[in-house]
Amino acid sequence: MNKAQKILIIILLIQSTGSVFAQDPQFLQFYAAPTYICPSYAGSTDGSRAVLNYRNQWPAIPGAFVTTAFSLDHYFPKVKSGVGLIFNNDKAGSGRLRSLNIGAQYCYNISITRTLSVRPGLQLLYTQRSVDFNKFIFGDQLSFNGIAPVSTLETPATDKVGYIDFTTSVLVFSEKQWGGITIEHMLEPNQSLTGSTSKVPVKIGIHGGAKLFLKKSAGLYDEEYIAITANYRHQEKFDQLDLGGYWFKRPMIIGLWYRGIPLLKSYKPGYFNHDALVIMAGLKYKNFVVGYSYDFTISRLISSTGGSHEISVIYEFNQNQRLVKKRKKIVVPCPKI
Repeated sequence: MNKAQKILIIILLIQSTGSVFAQDPQFLQFYAAPTYICPSYAGSTDGSRAVLNYRNQWPAIPGAFVTTAFSLDHYFPKVKSGVGLIFNNDKAGSGRLRSLNIGAQYCYNISITRTLSVRPGLQLLYTQRSVDFNKFIFGDQLSFNGIAPVSTLETPATDKVGYIDFTTSVLVFSEKQWGGITIEHMLEPNQSLTGSTSKVPVKIGIHGGAKLFLKKSAGLYDEEYIAITANYRHQEKFDQLDLGGYWFKRPMIIGLWYRGIPLLKSYKPGYFNHDALVIMAGLKYKNFVVGYSYDFTISRLISSTGGSHEISVIYEFNQNQRLVKKRKKIVVPCPKI
C-alpha cells in the first residue's frame, strides 16, 4: 500500500467518527437476509428459520468492510404473528470502527383475500458503535526528518456510544408477486464518538419482485422458475438500486444482478452511478440453502477493491405447523436466497 492510499484511509476513518452521514452495511443477497431488509419477513415461513450472512467488501483495501449477521425468526399461526431476533456486527477500517446491532422484530399477517396478504412489521434495535483510537495515525505523528514526533492530539474521552433506534415496514404479497417498504432510523439517533452531533439519517427501502414459473407441479421437487427482483435504498443524498434475478431448479440456484443508477443520478459530473455486477450460485438441500456471490466492481475503483465476497446459509425447521381452521397462510413467494 503506497503513501497516498494510507493517507486516504486515515482521512476516511477520521471522518467516520465525526459529523458525517454513515451508511448501513448492505447485503447483495438481500433475500438471504430477509429480516435485515424488512422486519415484515419475520415469520414468513411456516415455522422457524435461522440465517447466517457474511460479507467481505473490498478485501484489497487494508482494514476494509466486513459484516456478519445472524437472525432467528418464527411464525405463530394461532395469533397470525411472526417474531424475530437479529444480530449484526460490522467492522470497517484499520481503526476497527465497529457497529454491533441487536434487535427484536414483530409482524402481523393480515389475509385480505385467499391470494393476497399484508404484513405490517416493527423493529426495536440497540446499536453500540465503537472505535480503537490507538489504531489511528494523525498528521502530527508523521515524521519527515527522522525525528520521532510527539503527538499533540488528545484522544476523545469515550471510544464507544450506544443508542436505541426504531424501524417500521409493510409487506404486500400474493402467490407470485411481492413488494415492501421499510423506514429505518426513525429516531435519528446521534452516533458521534467525538461529542459532536452526527445523526443517523432516516433510510427508506423499497423492494419487490415476481416469480415466473417455467415448470410448476404439485411436487416442489419438480418446480422451476425465474424470479425478477429489485431493491432500492435512499438515505440522505445517497441512492442505491440492485436489479436482477434468480433461476431456480432444485437443487441449483443461480443469480445475476446489476447495482447502480447510471441514467437517473450521478453525484458529480463525469462520475456515473455504477457500482457492481454480481454473480451468485447456491444449492438447496432438504431444509438448507447455501449461497455464494461475488461483486465485480465496475466503478472507477475497479482496479483497487478486489471486489466483494458474500456467503449465506439458511436453515428452515419446524415447518408445516397446524394452522388455525386448518387453513394454510400464503407463504411469501420471494426466493429462498
